[in-house]
Amino acid sequence: MENAGRPLAEVVRARPRRGLARLRRGLRNAFSEGRSPILWIAAIAVGLAAGYGALGLRWAISGVQWAAFGHAGEALASAAGELPAVMLVGAPVIGGLIVSALLWLGARQRWLDETRAEGVADVMEARAIDGGRMRAAPGLLSALIAAVSLGSGASAGREGPAVHLGATLASLVTRPLGLPARAARIMLACGAAAAVSASFNAPVAGALFAFEVILGHYALRSIAPVAVSSVIGAILSRIHFGAQPAFPIPEIEPASLIDFAAMLPLGAAAAGLAIAFTLAVTTLPGWAAQRAHSWSIPLWALPPVGGLLVGLIALLAPEVLGVGYEATATALAGGYAIATLAGLIVMKFIATVITLSARFGGGVFSPSLYLGALLGALFGQIAVTAFGENSAGAAFYAVVGMGAVSGAALGAPLSTTLIVFELTASYEASIALLVAVSLATLITQAVTKGSIFHRQVERHGYDLTRGDARVILQTIRARDVMTPLSADDAAAEMDAPSLYEDDYLGRALGFFAAERLDGAPVRSRTGEQPIIGYLTKADAHAAYAAALQARHEEEHG
Repeated sequence: MENAGRPLAEVVRARPRRGLARLRRGLRNAFSEGRSPILWIAAIAVGLAAGYGALGLRWAISGVQWAAFGHAGEALASAAGELPAVMLVGAPVIGGLIVSALLWLGARQRWLDETRAEGVADVMEARAIDGGRMRAAPGLLSALIAAVSLGSGASAGREGPAVHLGATLASLVTRPLGLPARAARIMLACGAAAAVSASFNAPVAGALFAFEVILGHYALRSIAPVAVSSVIGAILSRIHFGAQPAFPIPEIEPASLIDFAAMLPLGAAAAGLAIAFTLAVTTLPGWAAQRAHSWSIPLWALPPVGGLLVGLIALLAPEVLGVGYEATATALAGGYAIATLAGLIVMKFIATVITLSARFGGGVFSPSLYLGALLGALFGQIAVTAFGENSAGAAFYAVVGMGAVSGAALGAPLSTTLIVFELTASYEASIALLVAVSLATLITQAVTKGSIFHRQVERHGYDLTRGDARVILQTIRARDVMTPLSADDAAAEMDAPSLYEDDYLGRALGFFAAERLDGAPVRSRTGEQPIIGYLTKADAHAAYAAALQARHEEEHG
């Protein structure tokens, strides 16, 4: 017998371990076979973790904001307008000093490889490149940096950090199960969906965001788990914050044919703003990093400088501070004159670019909603003047502008349309937004060649805009598919043209084509770079075909 001759105490201790091992094997097999009920159970746990993660981030931002400005609500602009100038400028600077310390700690501990808080683009990269797995330390530290940044007045959004935290918690919660890559990617999307849903109290839009931005496909296997997590996120938001949306939406008047015709110029204007915003937030942070390196300034020292600049802008327009939902709601309600709207668009744009360039934590979702709402309100004021009673009013245009700019900049036109519909319950506004955001997205993508998130992922050399076929060529390495060689066989290949073990599959195939070879030895990068294996052209093509088939089954299963 298995336990014959073993002490009783040892047998008793071993039984729970064997039981846990059997349970883990069973769960892993169930996930690998893609059984929906098992995915749903995991999605419930992920929805709870990510939903409370998003709510916890919101509470943390409010706590820091109360400490910095003496006000914990969304109406930060109104409260900041009553504060002395030294407090308006000092809060972002002090917040910047704390963020600097956190960035220094992250760099020293090697938690943050690039001395910056991580965001949605890193979730997309983890899905495409790292098999849906994320490290806990960078995610938790990035959330803390975002809470300090936004609470102290940095001009950015909280939804991006919430998505990153939700995905991190999803990876952390499901890690003990040892999930295969395709199940881990679904769990990552579940975490993102719950975070967006909890942030906006919009479960349909949360699920669609996960499909549209994170997963990049709508496989039947993933629909139910993502929907479960998204609904749980919305339920948690309603339990703790009520059924009201993230910011109040005024009643939308019925639209006329003139209003629908005006969606074309509004879509073009939204594209112009989305293009400028996309290019600014994806290029200027890199430029600032280069300037800092040339002046021997460490990147972790930039936040206090950025905080000073944001604070000076806040002296003129406190509406730029923080997430900016109060200003967004005021624009939707028609509370700003044309000149004020134009000025706030410019100052919020500048403040957000400074915030992100200075290494503060935060996302681009809220700023894009802010800029779009103000642009739409500005357009609506002009339309009311031109069309009079035939116009649906400034609120209608503000809602459409909000969705058009954010959808085009973030590469999520369907998600933003659903957010608008869930916030307004206006069918006409949603139809008008589809027209405007479709045109805005078409123009924006033609110019920028990708969304803000795609361009941020490109910093690491990965192009996610062309689908998985290109990603596979950028992720499989020669060492993954080569045949190991003995010392005698390696000696016989010393003079042959060779690859290196970390060469990507795309380079290997290009090398074979350029040199007209059917195979090549593979060298190590270490020491004297000995030959450690051999890669044939046939094996490279076979690995590529197998990976393509696996991704196809995942996306259409």
